[in-house]
Amino acid sequence: MPAAGLKSDCAVSNAERNKMRWRCRRGMKELDVMLARYLTRGYPHADEAERLAFIRLLEASDPELAAWLIYRQPCPDSQLALAVAAVCACEG
Repeated sequence: MPAAGLKSDCAVSNAERNKMRWRCRRGMKELDVMLARYLTRGYPHADEAERLAFIRLLEASDPELAAWLIYRQPCPDSQLALAVAAVCACEG
């Protein structure tokens, strides 16, 4: 059973999935690839905390995302750091 406030992957509508995919599109190809890969591989299996952190992560600017995801600089927000770690774990 999914956590309160979130639908299971099967219950996520195509419109919701497309909206998330669109939010993963950034100004840098590297970020596009990393975020889209996580959305496909990690997000469907994530718990509520990780999903909410990922949604918050998508609100960050491209320079912040690049620093955290590509250059592996520490993320100062512990909740966002959870999402950063999850996105990085889906690499490869």
